[in-house]
Amino acid sequence: MAVVLTENALNRVRSFSPGAAGLRIGVKRTGCSGLAYVVNHADPVTAGDVVFDQDGVRVVVDQEALQLIDGTVVDFVREGLNEAFRFSNPNAKGECGCGESFTV
Repeated sequence: MAVVLTENALNRVRSFSPGAAGLRIGVKRTGCSGLAYVVNHADPVTAGDVVFDQDGVRVVVDQEALQLIDGTVVDFVREGLNEAFRFSNPNAKGECGCGESFTV
């Protein structure tokens, strides 16, 4: 089980969270399709978390969310003045039209 960051995502995490315990990736119930990704600093890491180390960057996912996003590749993209993490989740069965939520 794993969540993988692209080189662009790794560089972004390194630039904005040098003192954090890692990058927390999770899901919450919301949106048209039911689930949305959540990205935060991982302070603190708890007993229910699964931690992946990728090139010195710690990726933290709680066990419940990992079941929904296992195998996800996280990229960081810039489009004009906008920038955001983008998720390629092999478990997603569909996404809403605006791309803000997904279903499994």
